[in-house]
Amino acid sequence: MPPVPVPPDVDAFLAKPNPAVVATIRPDGTPHTAATWYDWEDGRVLLNMDESRVRLGYLRANPAVSLTVLGDDWYRHVTLLGNVVSIEEDEGLRDIDRLALRYSPNRYRDRTSKRFSAWMEPERWYAWPPPARG
Repeated sequence: MPPVPVPPDVDAFLAKPNPAVVATIRPDGTPHTAATWYDWEDGRVLLNMDESRVRLGYLRANPAVSLTVLGDDWYRHVTLLGNVVSIEEDEGLRDIDRLALRYSPNRYRDRTSKRFSAWMEPERWYAWPPPARG
């Protein structure tokens, strides 16, 4: 697996609002996966979750994370592996609104739940099909 940064074609792919699956580590060492919204900014990944989500607790205990982003079909995908470097309360729901507007025409509908934003810094990545070498 190559280290980051990703090449321009992978960067462009990650900049799109593609479906994604995030994987975290349970306390017993087994993986936990969940479909998720994400945003790609300056080589980092923004994730956001309700305070009740178990993956929030898993990330607090173990920051190792992977994100698999799927293209128009599941044969096109990019996986990023790295660590969550910060988890902060999403004051004013700015980050979840950012994600909701990335994937839909509306702000996030639930305005009552406490939410948290996590920033992932990828260390390695891989893609299928592999990007063309220049």
